[in-house]
Amino acid sequence: MTLSEPKIKTSEKDTKQKILDAAINIFANKGYHDTRVDEIVERSQTSKGAVYFYFPSKEQIFLAIINKFASMLKERLVDAIEAEESGVNKVNAALHTSLEVFGQYRSLAKIFLVQATGLGKIFEEKRIEIHNQFAVVIKNQLDQAVKEGGIPAIDTEIASYVWMGAINDVIIRWVQTGQPDPSRAIPVLRTMLLQSIGVPEARIRSFNDDH
Repeated sequence: MTLSEPKIKTSEKDTKQKILDAAINIFANKGYHDTRVDEIVERSQTSKGAVYFYFPSKEQIFLAIINKFASMLKERLVDAIEAEESGVNKVNAALHTSLEVFGQYRSLAKIFLVQATGLGKIFEEKRIEIHNQFAVVIKNQLDQAVKEGGIPAIDTEIASYVWMGAINDVIIRWVQTGQPDPSRAIPVLRTMLLQSIGVPEARIRSFNDDH
C-alpha cells in the first residue's frame, strides 16, 4: 500500500503562490530583516491567518522561496543535461542553463545568492546544502567528459567548486548592480570555464556560435 499526497484545492494553491510572489518582491527589495510579515499580507491581498497557516514564520516563507527556486533551477538543469549526449555538451548545457535561469529570475537570484548570506545557521546550512547539490551536478558531467576523453583528467570536485564560484560572483554582481547582463556574461564565462578544463578552442567556438 502506498500513500499519495493529499489533493490541494486550486484556490489554496493560488493563495500560497500569492503569498510567495508578494514575499519574493518585498524580500528582494528590502532584505530579510527589514521585511515585515504584515507587508507580505498586504501585498499578497490575503490575511495574516492565511499567511501563518501556510508559513508559521517569516523564516519559513524565506526558506520556502529558496527551496522553490532551487528545485526549479535543478529541474531545468536536469532537463538540459539529459537532452545532450556527450559529457562536454552536458557541461556546456549546465553552464548555459544556470546562467539563463538566473537571468530570467533576477529577484529570486538576489534572494538565493545575496539575501540568504549571513542570516544565521539555518540559512547558511541551507545555502551550503544547495550549493553542494549543484556542484555535484557539475562534477558528474565533468566526470563523464573525462571518461569519454572529451577533456583531460582533472580533479573534478575542485573544478566544480571553481565553476560555482565564478558563476556566483558574476550573478551576484549582476543582481546588485545590473551589470554585466547574463546574455553578455554567458559567452565569456563559457569560454573561460571550458578553457579551464581543457575543451578545445574549436569546440568552444562552436558552442558560442550556436548561442
